[in-house]
Amino acid sequence: MEVNQKSEETRIELKQEDDNQQQREKEQPWSWGAGTDGQLGTARLQDEHLPQLLHLPSLSSAGPVSMLACGGAHVVALTFGGKVLTWGRGSSGQLGHGELVNSLLTPKLVMSLDNYLITQVSAGWSHSGFVSEDGFVFTCGDGSFGQLGHGDYRSHCSPVKVSFFVNKHVEQIACGMRHSLVLLKDSSGNQLYGFGTGKRGQLGISTDRIKSVNTPQVTCGFEDVKITSISANGDNSAALSADGRLYMWGRAFGGSSDFVGPQHLPSSLPFSKVVLGWNHALVLSDDGEVFMLGGSHHGVLSNPDKITPSKHLSDRRGAAIFERIPGLEGMKIVQIAAGAEHSAVVTGKRME
Repeated sequence: MEVNQKSEETRIELKQEDDNQQQREKEQPWSWGAGTDGQLGTARLQDEHLPQLLHLPSLSSAGPVSMLACGGAHVVALTFGGKVLTWGRGSSGQLGHGELVNSLLTPKLVMSLDNYLITQVSAGWSHSGFVSEDGFVFTCGDGSFGQLGHGDYRSHCSPVKVSFFVNKHVEQIACGMRHSLVLLKDSSGNQLYGFGTGKRGQLGISTDRIKSVNTPQVTCGFEDVKITSISANGDNSAALSADGRLYMWGRAFGGSSDFVGPQHLPSSLPFSKVVLGWNHALVLSDDGEVFMLGGSHHGVLSNPDKITPSKHLSDRRGAAIFERIPGLEGMKIVQIAAGAEHSAVVTGKRME
């Protein structure tokens, strides 16, 4: 009887794996928007106002894409098999192909990472970061602000392992405009590091404004907090704790003073994801609601009549204001994303 039960469990697991594989094979990348640097991967140097399906041999041969990271004008794609492809602007070496290119019009495998199983990628304005399954982190691209973390201000055309973390296990990297954050796996105390420009406080490494650092420095304030995810964009940084608390630092939204160190933004809701734009942030709650901070001068948030401030989030004087996004009432949000000055959400089934 035990053998039969185990056999049944094996059949179920195999079927789930088959279903997952079939689902992955159905997933296809689309692109639209600015394309004059080749960042859409359409083999054309032009903008696209409508989504374009990418029918490309390089993508097909590499396998289904599990993650996309969009930088200033380049894209990093990660496949389910741990391979990395890049395309778009490569004038600073951010594509990682060993040479400077103005525009790469179609996705190309980053061959120097072929011996590693890559599990996470990030794209900054002109630099890129890659994390491997065995805990190494690699960076390439513009290093003129120290954002590559190699102890100098040089740029690199191929991914270079960040030696500071060789004896540590890196879990995530987040690349901003000219800074980077790195989160260690299962580390107590010194779990989060920042490097690059810090003029707006986005590194969180000191109570003073730091012009730049070229080697990783510990981000302060998380000694008793377990961080599970990080985000960076523009001159902003953010992190979520294991219990869903939101922390932000760097350039403030709405003209208020910058946060030179991580600040906890109180909320009665636990959050599961945070993404950053240049002047706004989106947060996703555990129950599928999405809220915005900042960005009130763009889109529907510029109309005060359409704003629905959350009544169950902190409204004490001086606290951050989380705004519900108009038009999403009753929808369960399953994914969020933010560009410099735009946002996107993916909905699931409507909430009862």
